[in-house]
Amino acid sequence: MMIPKTMRAWEVTTPGSIEQDPCPLQLVEKPVPEPQAGEVLVKILACGVCHTDLHVTEGDLPVHRQHVTPGHEIIGRVVKQGQQTQRFKIGDKIGIPWFRKACGVCRFCRSGRENLCPHSIYTGWDHDGGYAEYVTVPEGFAYHLPEDTDPVKSAPLLCAGIIGYRSYLRANVPAGGTLGLYGFVGSAHLTAQLALKQGIEVHVFTRGHDAQKFALRLGCASAQGAYDNSPVQLDSAIMFSPAGEMVPNALANLVPGGTLALAGIHLSDVPELNYQQHLFHEKNLTSVESNTRRDGEEFLKLAHRLHIQPTVTEYPFDKADEALRRVAKGNIDGACVLKISEDQ
Repeated sequence: MMIPKTMRAWEVTTPGSIEQDPCPLQLVEKPVPEPQAGEVLVKILACGVCHTDLHVTEGDLPVHRQHVTPGHEIIGRVVKQGQQTQRFKIGDKIGIPWFRKACGVCRFCRSGRENLCPHSIYTGWDHDGGYAEYVTVPEGFAYHLPEDTDPVKSAPLLCAGIIGYRSYLRANVPAGGTLGLYGFVGSAHLTAQLALKQGIEVHVFTRGHDAQKFALRLGCASAQGAYDNSPVQLDSAIMFSPAGEMVPNALANLVPGGTLALAGIHLSDVPELNYQQHLFHEKNLTSVESNTRRDGEEFLKLAHRLHIQPTVTEYPFDKADEALRRVAKGNIDGACVLKISEDQ
């Protein structure tokens, strides 16, 4: 296919509130990137709109790349190969996640913990991402997808799904146990499906009434306010909300020996904790940093086998700013996805 010299892409000008005028996210024309050695060029079909994109746009995360193009839940087709590439062929449908690359030689990479690599870089933060018509990716960090994969319906699996899966593993959910989910947007609604299909009793804590109703429709046992007491003691919990002030209540809702996993890349300050009320009885508090490629491969296979399907609201490419404002407001039924181009 003929590859143009320029493309449309959204970029973050000066980070700030998505509601301000002018908006920090602007649609521009920029050169189509050239794949380097070990990389492929991908024509983007769809890109999910993740809460992390909001953190990048509004400046909650420090600027790693000036005028970066956000987006890291990407599905597209390979249209060009860089030198020394052999994993994908032209026309392959692939997925591009948040985790773009690791060094491969540090103590963490060598021990199978590449997500902790101090030299790791990320799509849509360190490198231009998926709010664009084309993107490059190191071929070793992309995922091969079945040809029948629907780009719009499946894009959230590439981050919300994978990060939710790693959070689920970190939360040490016992077989037949109880799981609390704090915040209920993209990642949480996929994690809920995974847990429910494995026989876990799921309880949701979120401020949004529509999100509460959505959780109940999915089959969750209960859905209440973000700071409410749990109707049952929880074996495990995952906090997807970036509100650190929710942590004490989440810990208090755990059984002795229970685990709370903090899944976000950004969290506001956690208030003072009371040892007896929040931490005693061998309660565990852990965080989640990105994912490994193994997590991604495992989850995508599970999602296909268990028919885990994101609930999505589709936005046209030129409405990316509106989609991100919708994410900022919360109370979403599932996830927002940008349709970039038609699948061919």
